[in-house]
Amino acid sequence: MTSVTVGSVGTHIAVVSDADTAVQMGSGDVPVLATPRVVAWLEAAAVDAVRGLPDELTSVGIHISVDHSAPTLVGAEVRTVAEVREVQGKRIEFDVRAFEDDQVIAGGTHTRVVVDRHRFLARAGLPPH
Repeated sequence: MTSVTVGSVGTHIAVVSDADTAVQMGSGDVPVLATPRVVAWLEAAAVDAVRGLPDELTSVGIHISVDHSAPTLVGAEVRTVAEVREVQGKRIEFDVRAFEDDQVIAGGTHTRVVVDRHRFLARAGLPPH
């Protein structure tokens, strides 16, 4: 079904901007990296880890559990990493981490499932992509 294997790793790198802060995202009132943005970047790393899927397939996130343990200032570079821990049929389990330099600022687990792209879009009422 997929070319995704245990141990596959994906990454995503971004520099924190004003738009990424808790104040701007409405998730808090401090000008540091917002947890929802960390979650999005962790998912981006997981998508990168499954980049070898055939074109007719895609993956969608169904669960994420993250501890965001350290504040990160605007201008800092954040590297997120997702490593495939388990593949059970269409279900893919990841260990995810976010780093500022060598410091872990967030970590947890993420689950994605592989779906047929056209059927998924049709179910959502959208044209094929």
